Amino acid sequence: MELVLAKSQDALVLTSMSKRAFDSDIEAGGLQIGGPPGYQSNKYHAKMASQKHLYTFYNNGLIVGGAILFKDGTNLYIGRIFIAPEHFREGLGIKLMEMIENLYSDVVTFTLDTPLWNIRTNNFYQKLGYEIEKKDKCILH
Repeated sequence: MELVLAKSQDALVLTSMSKRAFDSDIEAGGLQIGGPPGYQSNKYHAKMASQKHLYTFYNNGLIVGGAILFKDGTNLYIGRIFIAPEHFREGLGIKLMEMIENLYSDVVTFTLDTPLWNIRTNNFYQKLGYEIEKKDKCILH
């Protein structure tokens, strides 16, 4: 497994994967198909790649997911992570988060947002030791 800064040519594949992953949230309590801002935009993912915020997650040489990360000193905001739906329930989300935490071993605080209605992601992050800081937005540390 490997987590590397995305190349500009990865943006198209990662956009498709992001769209499919977030659209699947309808199966986890979502009221409608959708996701975070830019989740289905090639332009957004290309911009994140050019600004070195977009990461490509490989398993056995295949792209299986991605992450958008923002570092500020000793703080890391995890803008989002996503795994291709065909690879759900393989433990790849856990491995991706472990790789992010290892890549940013100098970080003191990891922060992310996840919707309250999404039981799947809330359970996932809490299983990894993240704690709810604010319930209105469900910001986890």
